[in-house]
Amino acid sequence: MSWKSGGLRWCLVGILAVTLITGCSGNKPKPDQVFLMPAPDVYDEDGGVDPFVGRDYIEDNETPGILYATDRQPATEKDKKQRYYSDRRAYAVRLGLANIQLGDDDSITWEEARRITLLKNRTTNYPLQVTSVEDFGALERSISPFDSKTPRSPEAGDRFAEELNKRLKRTELKDVFIYVHGYKVNFENPVLVASELWHFLGYNGVMIAYAWPATFNFTAYFSDIEDATQSSRNLRSLLLHISQNTDAERIHLIGYSTGTRLVSRTVADLGMYAYGLDPEVVDEALNIGNVLLVGSDMDRAILAGYLIDGTMDVVDSFTIYQSAADKTLNMSKFVFGKERSGQKIDRERDEAAIEYLREHPAIRIIDISHAADIKQNNGHSYFRSSPWVSSDVLMTLRYNLDPASRGLVLDADGVSWEFPPDYIERLREALKISLEGYAETVSP
Repeated sequence: MSWKSGGLRWCLVGILAVTLITGCSGNKPKPDQVFLMPAPDVYDEDGGVDPFVGRDYIEDNETPGILYATDRQPATEKDKKQRYYSDRRAYAVRLGLANIQLGDDDSITWEEARRITLLKNRTTNYPLQVTSVEDFGALERSISPFDSKTPRSPEAGDRFAEELNKRLKRTELKDVFIYVHGYKVNFENPVLVASELWHFLGYNGVMIAYAWPATFNFTAYFSDIEDATQSSRNLRSLLLHISQNTDAERIHLIGYSTGTRLVSRTVADLGMYAYGLDPEVVDEALNIGNVLLVGSDMDRAILAGYLIDGTMDVVDSFTIYQSAADKTLNMSKFVFGKERSGQKIDRERDEAAIEYLREHPAIRIIDISHAADIKQNNGHSYFRSSPWVSSDVLMTLRYNLDPASRGLVLDADGVSWEFPPDYIERLREALKISLEGYAETVSP
């Protein structure tokens, strides 16, 4: 059957999509909620790291709200299923602050939240939900010259920078983390995921949720791809604004699933703009640190082109997580007929590719195929569902450690990093060796 024969193949694709989506059915959160992710295994009551020990980032027994940036249009009365922002393009970046609640009501205290989040083998699902948002307005530099309706003012950008700097002053880590979501989610999803990632970072640094206009419908996959590409200019505007107007020392990007298209395109464009410039000038202007791609559904050849054409000139490191158990990426490969960047391909690498990767250690391929609990939810959301992978992601962001300093081991080719059976023990030992302040993070 040829691709052009159309109907039958697309019918099969639809059936596969429904099967994969309903295959993770059961006790699910509401569309505007997420269930709190499992505690990363690096955090353990028996000698593990506690991200909250010795730190007082929480004031008045309340968790701070999460900063966000979005190029979705604000919701109107017609958007009955969208409370804050719709899935329509805004053509400018709107900035704001969202308040988050753990549990079905506000009865959980901060100390209870701390205990619950670090608890192993929870028997209860705890929903996270957005309780309110404050829209600062549109980032002036992101407003299109073709847009005559969006008010132009520096006020929103100035307020966002002021709030970001205020948070940086409360933490010894002067870095900013930007989480970029995947397809088929509403505005609340990236805000909630970014919030729990920041929580498990012990509120170190500053976390920002970037909400591009994905559609809460699995049939909108291809339009979401275009929306992700279109949003790259807006994400680029946000990065430049943070680099040039705040005290952030480094900006790290975490892209998930279709959001990796947006992240990789953005840094690739910045790499092209920086072509021929002095590296010190570029570093001072951009301040981009680690870029992490998780569950990437990008065409592998396209991503390779981005890396070759200048991406590595503007980032400190570029990490690609790959899995042999990701059924969603298997479906994506079937639809496009091309290998996905987040797939672990079971075949020998070309010698030229091996040599290139060995010569460019800042390109880090992490094979999570042997990590714990990676097959839940079709094996695609492992950065939240696997306590091993979440440990690796968080320790990368928090301490800026390379793979060897996180307890990972090289494969036979010497280019991919793998999770050994004793990964958590190795990670904790590596932290003891690498971190001067490790003792201050250990539970008494």
